[in-house]
Formats: sequence, structure tokens, C-alpha cells
Amino acid sequence: MFLRQLLNDETACASYLLGCKTSGEFAVVEPHVDLVDRYVELAAAQGAEVVAVFDTHVQADHVSGMGDLVARAGATAYLPEGAGVAFEHHALSDGEKVTLGNVDIAAVATPGHALAHHAYLVTDRTRGDEPWFVLTGDALLVGDAGRPDLHAGGEHTVEQMARMLYRSLTERLLALPDDLVLYPSHYSGSVCGRGLSANPISTIGFERRHNSALQFGSEDAFVQALTTDIPPAPEGQAEIVAANRSGRPHAHSA
Repeated sequence: MFLRQLLNDETACASYLLGCKTSGEFAVVEPHVDLVDRYVELAAAQGAEVVAVFDTHVQADHVSGMGDLVARAGATAYLPEGAGVAFEHHALSDGEKVTLGNVDIAAVATPGHALAHHAYLVTDRTRGDEPWFVLTGDALLVGDAGRPDLHAGGEHTVEQMARMLYRSLTERLLALPDDLVLYPSHYSGSVCGRGLSANPISTIGFERRHNSALQFGSEDAFVQALTTDIPPAPEGQAEIVAANRSGRPHAHSA
């Protein structure tokens, strides 16, 4: 199995190129528009092609490279069902699995940061039958949990989103094994959390013990903390969300 974590320090976004070298099928998870060339070059250097592109949710803080990779590499776009995008894609249901050679990528519904939000549980079947790591998107971050306000609205208040997130964390992500490696979508410098670590890798067990957002004694205390003193929204949020819902490629990356 091939895995590379790519960091964009300008936006404090982490993205991932992974896949099966035997079959030459790679996927990009959380593609950043500024790194599209890099994903394609890295895959080609391994004799592979980008055949799948995943976002954990419709991003609000940076423009996704999904449309560019679909246009350039002919990759299939994968998003959680109900993401509300205006382009052709495969809508993943909770528990659905995508297989690339010896690598399985399974969707785990983790709403709260966004209504339609997945974590992706990755298994390398050449190493073992149990998952090796989890890509947690904006739900569980290293040192914090995702903010609940960016995708709130309509009949879903910020408080309701925070309660959803609490259940996603406690019932889905913290139900995973402690030794599972955790790769988030953001690290310190991002507006998507307040107490993020500058270290963009952890484990479920370490976060269970040391993540400040996971130390509250009740759902109400968690909600109170996450809905108090929320930082400002990302600059240009509405425009970024609109661009990501459209899925249009961007000329500078094509």
C-alpha cells in the first residue's frame, strides 16, 4: 500500500494520496486545488493513476481539487450521500466500501461538523484484515473536534449540529480500536478548530486520553464548550462552498 500525507501550510489543510501499487489504482482524499499537479505526479512516479477522489464533506475553508482531478484524470468522485452537490458523483452510504486493488476504503457516517460528513476507514489487505488507519475529516482533529457552526442553518441549529457531532465522536469514532492511526483534514493554523495540534497525525487512543474536546463528562458540557466563543468563519466561506458544490475545474490546476 502507498500512502502520502500532503500538507498545505497556507490553509493548514491535510490531504492524502493512497492506494494499491499492485493494481496501480490510487485515490486522493480531501484534495486541495493547489496540489492537483502534485497528486498526479506522485501517482505517476509510482506507476499508478488517480482513479478515485474523496471529500469527507463539502469544504467551507478551501477550494477542493475534486473537479480538477475528475476532469484531468477521469477519476470517480465520491462524497457522502446528501452532500447536495451539482455534479456527477458516487454518493456513498454509511458503511459502503470502495476497493482499489488490495486497499479497502469504508465510509463511516460522522455528521456534526456538516450534515453530510464521512470518515474513511482504510484497510490494507496485504497487511491484515483489520483497518490500519482512519481519515477523520473535520469531525475528530488532533487536539480538538470540528466546529459545528459552518454548515448549520435552516432547521439545523449550531447546538443541534454539536449534539450530532458528540454522537458521531462517542458512538462511531471512539468505538474504533485505540491503536488505529488517525489522520485529520486540518492541523494548527486552521479555522476549523481552536485547540489543534501542529502534529498532523495521532491515534484514536491518544486522542481519547488527551484531546480536550473529548474530556467532558456529558453531552451537554461538550455542546456548551463547542458553541461558546466560536471563532470567525473562514474568509470567503460562501464563495468557497459554492465553488465546491459546483465541482467546476479551475484553470490554474488543469
